[in-house]
Amino acid sequence: MRDLIKIFKALSDRNRLRILKMLEIKPLCVCEITEVLQLAASTVSKHLSLLRDVNLIMDEKEGKWVNYRLNRQEADKYVKKLLPEMILWLSSDPTILKDRDKVKSVDRHKICSG
Repeated sequence: MRDLIKIFKALSDRNRLRILKMLEIKPLCVCEITEVLQLAASTVSKHLSLLRDVNLIMDEKEGKWVNYRLNRQEADKYVKKLLPEMILWLSSDPTILKDRDKVKSVDRHKICSG
């Protein structure tokens, strides 16, 4: 039960839900997520750390970038069932729709000091 409680705690934050919905579109680095959410990089990093700790996301180094993406390979039974369901959640929410548009146009080469 402890693992499931941790997952639901991670999902209980508005910005973490927004991050998960953004990562449905494409892998993103911290500066891209920061740009969309308009939060401090340290705050975004904390959110990403919590999501990674419960195996909802993964990070992957690519050159000078660290990309975050949904953990679609996770064998954890809760994550395996939740991620496909989450795609259906909040699909018409105005904030999620605005985030989706921003994610499609965000360019790490313009915003990241890298």
